Amino acid sequence: MRLTEGNDFDAGISEGLRLADADLSGVDLSRRNLNSAALAGATLVGADLHGAGLLWADLSGADLTGADLRGATLSGADLSGARLARADLSGADLSEADLRGATLAGADLSGAELPAAKLTEAILRGACMRGADLSRTTLLGADLSGADLSHADLRYAVLVDADLSGTDLSLANVYGAITTGDDLPFLREFLESA
Repeated sequence: MRLTEGNDFDAGISEGLRLADADLSGVDLSRRNLNSAALAGATLVGADLHGAGLLWADLSGADLTGADLRGATLSGADLSGARLARADLSGADLSEADLRGATLAGADLSGAELPAAKLTEAILRGACMRGADLSRTTLLGADLSGADLSHADLRYAVLVDADLSGTDLSLANVYGAITTGDDLPFLREFLESA
């Protein structure tokens, strides 16, 4: 189902919205209250969701490629398997969000809040996470190659088997970060040079 903006469409946008598998590409949903919305598998390519409330929303498997999510509230949202490549999530609140297996390659997460988020096996290749709060975040097996984590808060983050090749960790707080495997020498070298 392809939806476009208009009076009927605008009247139907509210908390608890159910539009699983809908095509909402390019639609302006900025500053909308979409808390608890069921948008699993929806196509939101290039959609404007900046400042939107998406607390506990189900966006699992959704395609948000290139979407504008600046300052959006996605706390507790299910974004597992979602495609967020090149999306703008700067300043967004993703605390306790489920992003397991999500693709965020080239996404902008600068200044985003992700404490206790689940990013197991997420693809964050080349993502900008400068100044992001990733404290207590699970990044188990995540691909962070070439990502910018400068000034990020990674206190007590789980980085076991994460790919940190070419990652910028300058001035990042990695106190208590948990890591093993191939990345331990990389982090040890980083900590010793700081």
